[in-house]
Amino acid sequence: MAATQITATGKRKNAIARVRMQSGEGSIIVNGRLADHYFPREAWKFLLRQPFKVTETVGQYNVVANIKGGGLTGQAGALRHGISKALLEVAPHLRGALKKEGLLSRDARKKERKKFGQKGARAKFQFSKR
Repeated sequence: MAATQITATGKRKNAIARVRMQSGEGSIIVNGRLADHYFPREAWKFLLRQPFKVTETVGQYNVVANIKGGGLTGQAGALRHGISKALLEVAPHLRGALKKEGLLSRDARKKERKKFGQKGARAKFQFSKR
């Protein structure tokens, strides 16, 4: 790969991650901070490293990402989606491994809206017969 930057966009829930990737030593910077400080939980860190582990490219690319919206779980999922799409642009032969793990498909689940006359999206107010 040349020293060019690859850009990709990942989404999950209300989070949108704009990812820039280029060859390097494997650092991940999110909104100007190291990913290990931005995402303190191990589950979030696992999500970020999953595309690299699946494609066996750990430590080969530097990632700089700007993420807006959502919570930290949604942001971690959006970043994982963006990294996967950027890896696909760098090396199209990795498509099979990424697709098998489900990393290329966008998770379309969103929070369901609250309905009027109800307590929440599905929960009803308690019914009293007498």
